[in-house]
Amino acid sequence: MKKSFRTGLIVWVILSLAAVGCGADGGQKAESPDQQVLQLNVEQEPTSLDPALAFDFNSMDVVHSMFEGLMRLDENEVPQPAAAKNVEVSDDKQTYTFTLRDGLKWSNGEKLTAQDFEYAWKRVLDPETGSPAAFLLFFIENAEEYNSGGADADQVGVEALDEKTLKVKLGQPTPFFKQLVCYTVYSPVYQNGVEKEKNAFSNAESFVGNGAFKMEKWKHDDRIKVVKNENYWQADRVKLDGIHWAMSAEEATAYQQYKSGEFHMLYDTSIPPELKSSLIQKGEVKVTPGSGLEFFRFNVDKEPFNNKKIRRAFALAVDRQSIVNHVIQGQEKPALAYVPPGVKTEVGDFREKGGNILKDARYEEAKKLLKEGMEEEGWDKLPEVTLLYSTSDKNKEQAEAIQEMYREHLDVSIKLQNQESKVFFENQRNKNYQFSRSSFLADYNDPYNYLESFQTDHPVNRTNWSDEKYDELLEKAYQEKDEIQRLDYLHQAEEILIEEAPIFPVYYYNDLILEKPKVKHLIRHQVGPNDYTFVEIEKK
Repeated sequence: MKKSFRTGLIVWVILSLAAVGCGADGGQKAESPDQQVLQLNVEQEPTSLDPALAFDFNSMDVVHSMFEGLMRLDENEVPQPAAAKNVEVSDDKQTYTFTLRDGLKWSNGEKLTAQDFEYAWKRVLDPETGSPAAFLLFFIENAEEYNSGGADADQVGVEALDEKTLKVKLGQPTPFFKQLVCYTVYSPVYQNGVEKEKNAFSNAESFVGNGAFKMEKWKHDDRIKVVKNENYWQADRVKLDGIHWAMSAEEATAYQQYKSGEFHMLYDTSIPPELKSSLIQKGEVKVTPGSGLEFFRFNVDKEPFNNKKIRRAFALAVDRQSIVNHVIQGQEKPALAYVPPGVKTEVGDFREKGGNILKDARYEEAKKLLKEGMEEEGWDKLPEVTLLYSTSDKNKEQAEAIQEMYREHLDVSIKLQNQESKVFFENQRNKNYQFSRSSFLADYNDPYNYLESFQTDHPVNRTNWSDEKYDELLEKAYQEKDEIQRLDYLHQAEEILIEEAPIFPVYYYNDLILEKPKVKHLIRHQVGPNDYTFVEIEKK
């Protein structure tokens, strides 16, 4: 009954919007027929557009359009020279020397130099910056030590030898370092602007980048507009006049805006769940493998999740297949381990080798574990449990489904609490939660990237969980030069993660995309944000 009511409401909203249209500020305004403007939906206010702080997909999607690193991934996921015209790698694979292109400029017309990259990378690592992505630079010599207060900035292995040459020393060979350099956190930043204004990346007036597009307007909680950057080194190849991101959080509204031509594309989180299955069957939605997973994390310092058996009980009482079939409806695969299929290594697919670790929906075992855990703690009644999630229809439906599974199969009633993205992520970072919906999108295509997040004191851990053996295996994998042995360490670590259950996985992501066929040359990456640099909107 509840599901039918919600479906009827969505249909009513769609019909109403179709009849009356969007208000003056309710959607994207039509552009001149001669303009090439890509119309997108970022759903909610980005958490940050500072390259050092942007660490969710929507924020990085916008940031990546206005910044360019030393290298960028091509359509085959191969790193290619970008701001750098070439890179030389030493015989021991630990020193990278990047040479910048001639004539690079910031969007304000000032010269861009290798010093801007050195400044930006050390700013990310500066503990005062508080970058959630700083760990992605820890492969650089003394980077982690500087970030933790154990070294000075001038000891970090990044040095501008002159205006066009950047020398990078790594702590050890890192086969995926060129991939990392393509990531948004490795972007340069305009030092004068950052030091002149505390919030240089919070408004259009002070925003300076070096990418194919530059900030024109940012109406907070409403829309972001970027326009072609005439100072970009390949400006003559950029076809788009600009990109406009609306912030339409309601799925039914966003879908109608797409149908009426106000958006050129929509992603999974903006497609009404009730319509996904039929849109996939009709071939209107593209389905491609994603690069991450949906999971839930426990704060192991808060009752009742200080108890391992209770954590495992909550993990085993979730019917992942049911959530995939009836809530998400995007042909996803239930996640019975943490690292997804498709993470390739030198010796093959990591998941194929490791197989499933977790068993799906083992209700009797879950009940037994819950009882044993409560007895260990001396509890006759389970402490109150609140599940925290960020605001969206999909997250709400999933939380409600899990709430019902616990009621039915564990005889446990949990409370649900939703928060807007900024507040939600801040509370999660500060470990101000008990039980939380979470997601992970890979930063580079290696199993280490997935598993490193749960090391003791890792900034993405956010569970208060610490395991000496797990840390030891990750450290061994980090140091290991033999690929087979390295992967064996990672498989062992993943088994500990699932067994100790500071988290439990639910499903592996697919990318579901509604896209107008006239959008050409957009590069989507399995790992990392989209590349809009050479997009063209075909005229018909």
